[in-house]
Amino acid sequence: MMKKYIALLRGINVSGCKKVPMAELRELLSKVGFRNVQTYIQSGNVVFQSSEGNKQALEEIIQNEIQQCFGFEVPVLVLTSSEIKEIFDSCPFSEEKKEKSYFTLLHTTPSQELVISTLKEDYPNETFYIKDQCVYFYSLNGYGKAKCNNNFFERKLKVSATTRNYKTMVKLIAMS
Repeated sequence: MMKKYIALLRGINVSGCKKVPMAELRELLSKVGFRNVQTYIQSGNVVFQSSEGNKQALEEIIQNEIQQCFGFEVPVLVLTSSEIKEIFDSCPFSEEKKEKSYFTLLHTTPSQELVISTLKEDYPNETFYIKDQCVYFYSLNGYGKAKCNNNFFERKLKVSATTRNYKTMVKLIAMS
């Protein structure tokens, strides 16, 4: 049975580095047996169907195909459409803040010690909550100059992560 998935690729097509044309990515993933492959914007958001039930296996397939085709490693996080929706719906911010918030999706649940330690960090105009495999982040001044960015959370929580904004999350849910 085919199931819908969302693959989030980290760090592609940023500042001219790790270029992955979306048309080529769609073609590549279709060739390995994924169905109804769609991409959203250039930053590595892929919605597809697969009969493979193991998300880790899907991550490895995508990583290996990108490595072979484009010649570099890309961290890939695969979630089901229901997991993305649940993460989105669990956002603790008010609707006004939620629309300007960011979702840092973690590959694994960080240790409780690291979560507690990270929660002690405090930066003006920046608010975040850590829940299971997502950091919900809001910055009054936007993401561009935020101290609490993707690299900050990866370093503090010692897990691989990828961040998406509210608009992208809404679109991915609609596509899936």
